[in-house]
Amino acid sequence: MDISVIVPLYNEAESLPELASWIERVMKENSYSYEIIFINDGSSDNSWEVIEELSGKNPNIHGIKFRRNYGKSPALYCGFERAKGDVVITMDADLQDSPDEIPALYKMITEEEYDLVSGYKKKRYDPLSKTIPTKLFNATARKVSGIKNLHDFNCGLKAYRNEVVKNIEVYGDMHRYIPYLAKNAGYDRIGELVVHHQARKYGKSKFGISRFFHGYLDLMSLWFLSRFSYRPMHIFGLWGTLMFFFGFIAAIIVGGMKLYALANGETSRLVTDSPYFYISLTLMILGTQLFLTGFIAELISRTSQERNRYNISKEF
Repeated sequence: MDISVIVPLYNEAESLPELASWIERVMKENSYSYEIIFINDGSSDNSWEVIEELSGKNPNIHGIKFRRNYGKSPALYCGFERAKGDVVITMDADLQDSPDEIPALYKMITEEEYDLVSGYKKKRYDPLSKTIPTKLFNATARKVSGIKNLHDFNCGLKAYRNEVVKNIEVYGDMHRYIPYLAKNAGYDRIGELVVHHQARKYGKSKFGISRFFHGYLDLMSLWFLSRFSYRPMHIFGLWGTLMFFFGFIAAIIVGGMKLYALANGETSRLVTDSPYFYISLTLMILGTQLFLTGFIAELISRTSQERNRYNISKEF
């Protein structure tokens, strides 16, 4: 099979028939063998009934129904597990992603040998309240991930080699960072394609400002896990040792100053009256706690079943 199209959706019943018809037309015009997988993420409208009706008319259309709303990442995860096409393409169900981009995405994967290609909606039909935070989010993601050539990490229109989606785990809200997940898994041939962005035709946007706060925390988690998941002692142990060392030196200085004053018959206040004593004590306690945290994290890492799981590209 050439292409698997994965479409996660939540309350998009109105747009589904038009989207399915559009994808079918593009596939027939280019003679692609294909499947369309709609993942109904706990919709409260009649989206599932529409999917069943579409599947009855076209055997290439399949559906997955969640009992409740889990989010886009779980929907993509289930779609990736089921996808059989050599190239896997994801798109949103709101008709803002154009299926006419599929041939260009397919060629970049099959002919130019990219592992992943992300769409870039250079000209957007969104309000400033959405576009400005999006630009800040993407700038931060580029800096942290090191993927300098991507301008729109969160674009729903993406294409992957099948091997890529089978070797990454999308969970929580990590769908925003699939290029980063792919890079961490060793798939670093990541490209970008400028795509057409269409204004929403049906329904209303699921956009919320809270996703940027969640996205920032997810990005920090992903950065930390990519750097230290296999060697947590390198960060906790390092900072713990440094904090304990500086606290210990500070305590010696405070104690030395007290002993010097006593040896010279000078009057001096109690060591416990000095704020530096408590600062040094706090540093030593925090340093010890960080070091022990790293030690425990190292023990957990050593017992993980994933510890020696590596993606091998070739073997003979």
